[in-house]
Amino acid sequence: MTFAIRIPAIAALTAIAMPAMAQEVNLYSYRQPELLAPLTDAFTEETGIKVNVAHLEDGMVERLKAEGARSPADLVLTVDIARIYDVVANDLTQPVQSETLEQNVPAAFHDPEGHWWGLTTRARIVYASKERVADGEVTTYEDLADPKWKGRICTRSGTHAYNVALVAAYLHHHGAEETKTWLEGVKANLARKPQGNDRAQVKGIWSGECDISIGNTYYMGAMLSDPEQKEWADSVRIVFPTFEGGGAHMNISGVALTKAAPNKENAIKMMEFLTSPKAQEIYAEANYEFPIAPGTEPAELVKSWGTFTPDEVNLTDLAKLRPEALQIIQSVDFDG
Repeated sequence: MTFAIRIPAIAALTAIAMPAMAQEVNLYSYRQPELLAPLTDAFTEETGIKVNVAHLEDGMVERLKAEGARSPADLVLTVDIARIYDVVANDLTQPVQSETLEQNVPAAFHDPEGHWWGLTTRARIVYASKERVADGEVTTYEDLADPKWKGRICTRSGTHAYNVALVAAYLHHHGAEETKTWLEGVKANLARKPQGNDRAQVKGIWSGECDISIGNTYYMGAMLSDPEQKEWADSVRIVFPTFEGGGAHMNISGVALTKAAPNKENAIKMMEFLTSPKAQEIYAEANYEFPIAPGTEPAELVKSWGTFTPDEVNLTDLAKLRPEALQIIQSVDFDG
């Protein structure tokens, strides 16, 4: 009798527990959980689905490969097209077809086959000294190779993902021969060996080591919010260069559904939420990026940096050019 009673009791507990366990989604992210908290909290509040975030500084592809079909990851979130494309190229994702995603994400910012979807964008721009660089003195990426900038440019490593993406865009617009010549010109104009991150280049302008640097837009917001770095930010202004015949180079924060995805339905709900105007504006304001959903607006601080014309090339096309771009960077010994 006792044994017969316990079996239904356990079954009932299991039936109650299983739906609760299923109401979650697991996210592998290159971005820290605290930066995602405004988004994940809003999603949980709206849907009741808990979000578990695992922060990976690198090695996402290797980890997903090692876990294989047993991976707990439902979604991956990256802060660069090259990184999300690597996950896709290694056959670690599955396509998502969704009218909501199609409506929220412009064609230039998602994979044509639905393997990755953009969330927010940032421009790769020029930080220019307010004191030593006149308005209009630099207007294009091509300008960076002009000898007038000799000894005046700071940048991080040429092989960093952000710069490889920029070189891939240059390659798309101008071809291999012109890209190599341009990179040689930029290298000749460097004030110091490539080093540090994007903020370190702005510090170099503030300290007088260089007059212009290459960086992502959101670092301006990050520096202004840091008492130790605000003085660096105040010493520069943002310039939105364009390619000749194109626009300003853009990159993305993007999301993809993993091949394993144990909570697939919840994961797709989260993807749709992340691309919604509400979530786009939360994310863009928290991280000083540009929302991409139609009808959305950047934060007031981001608006204050000015307007620009984004380059319209699909980022998948640029990701495919990344190996060739990296080869050209290494061939000119950019970091040497």
